[in-house]
Amino acid sequence: MQSSPAATRQAPRPSGPTERPDAVGPAPATPEPPKNGRRFGLPTATALVMGNIIGGGIFMIPAAVAPFGTVSLLAFAVLTVGAIALALVFGQLARRTPRTGGPYVYAREAFGDFAGFLSAWSYWITTWVSNAALAVAAVGYLGVLVPLHHSIPLEITAALAFQWLPALANLAGTRFVGAVQLVSTVLKFIPLLLVSVGGLFFFDPQNIGPFEGAGQGWMGGMTAAAAILLFSYLGVESAAMSAGQVRDPERNVGRASVLGTGGAAVVYLLGTLAVFGTVAHQRLVDSSAPFSDAMNAMFGGTWGGTVIAVAALISMTGALNGWTLLAAQAPYAAAGDGLFPAAFGKEKRGVPTFGVVVSVALASVLTVANFASGAKGAFDMLVLVTTFTAVVPYLLSTAAQLYWLVRGATDKVDGPHLVRDAVLGLGAFAFSLWLLAGAGYAAVYQGVLFLFAGILVYVWMAGRRRGRPEGDAR
Repeated sequence: MQSSPAATRQAPRPSGPTERPDAVGPAPATPEPPKNGRRFGLPTATALVMGNIIGGGIFMIPAAVAPFGTVSLLAFAVLTVGAIALALVFGQLARRTPRTGGPYVYAREAFGDFAGFLSAWSYWITTWVSNAALAVAAVGYLGVLVPLHHSIPLEITAALAFQWLPALANLAGTRFVGAVQLVSTVLKFIPLLLVSVGGLFFFDPQNIGPFEGAGQGWMGGMTAAAAILLFSYLGVESAAMSAGQVRDPERNVGRASVLGTGGAAVVYLLGTLAVFGTVAHQRLVDSSAPFSDAMNAMFGGTWGGTVIAVAALISMTGALNGWTLLAAQAPYAAAGDGLFPAAFGKEKRGVPTFGVVVSVALASVLTVANFASGAKGAFDMLVLVTTFTAVVPYLLSTAAQLYWLVRGATDKVDGPHLVRDAVLGLGAFAFSLWLLAGAGYAAVYQGVLFLFAGILVYVWMAGRRRGRPEGDAR
């Protein structure tokens, strides 16, 4: 998130939908000119995408996929193609509708209020539950640097600090959010690149494990590895979600989405390959800190663990900073359309402050409950649920792109590139379905319950809108 001119407040919308001949959903309001704050330029928007995709998971990925063998690198390549296709679709959609809210806006414009609400509600759940999980993971890395002695009060305090410090940066305005995002992205990539690039000079083919190590055949091994890696690319929508805060969004959202996704893919692939070649396979399979082990193998000593712990904390803080802003964006856009409570639509210094505070407060409650009750199984299931809830907006967005293609709406579809857009749309839709399947039956079941619980909120808001005089958007 960057230091460029301000997030724009959406213009008031009428309470009733304005029908158009080429659209199912209501027409989006035209944003007002910028008033205050700063908008993100291309570098910050790209840093937002990369920072949100690459959180703390990269530090465990090589060990997680090592049992499946080097076929996991092939799974990475397939996932990268799917993620870039999704990023390109978001770029195309943002060119047509450059508003804050991204997937919510696209679903509502194509399919109406209910689809838009489900997209916003689903994405909102994803962001604040994921933030709670990220803060808990950060406490584990903090324990490498500062002895917490397994003290529950100290761990809770640390986890809450990891959530509220980025929230304060967000409340200070988009300029501060962008500064934190750029600095954290740059700092976390220094040690990552040291291992990813430097490790290639210490690469020993003797350390490489079998091509397929799980006994499932190469296709089965690739699918099993993909089930772990599928969610490494969540965050490709970050620039589209914050389109109202991006300068020249028609051009920069698509570019930032592709550059950020491509950059993250390079780091993932090089990092995993370097660790595979510097840490013996049998040791890597049982490693709890694969990048630390790679650093120690490259340079000797045991200082690698400390360096990687610092890098992981920087990475997670940057991800929390970015996801805290995203947690407020979908409710902000939906509130402007009367689908979320109006308080979510209020902003200060270019940031939807109420959405930030409520999202962090909910994440904090979940964090405290996790530490205090020790209900790790329930918490882990909630984290898995977010993989389902994150994909719902992806499916609706790619479906919106395909909808405009099928309808042949000339103001929505680039005619000369119809075949290209159709291939991208179908590929992104298939990729989203693969993500959904990777969540597992239990997570999908729980996720559907979470998703449909929001119907009560929709009914309440829709009822209030119907009862207002025409033109009253409060």
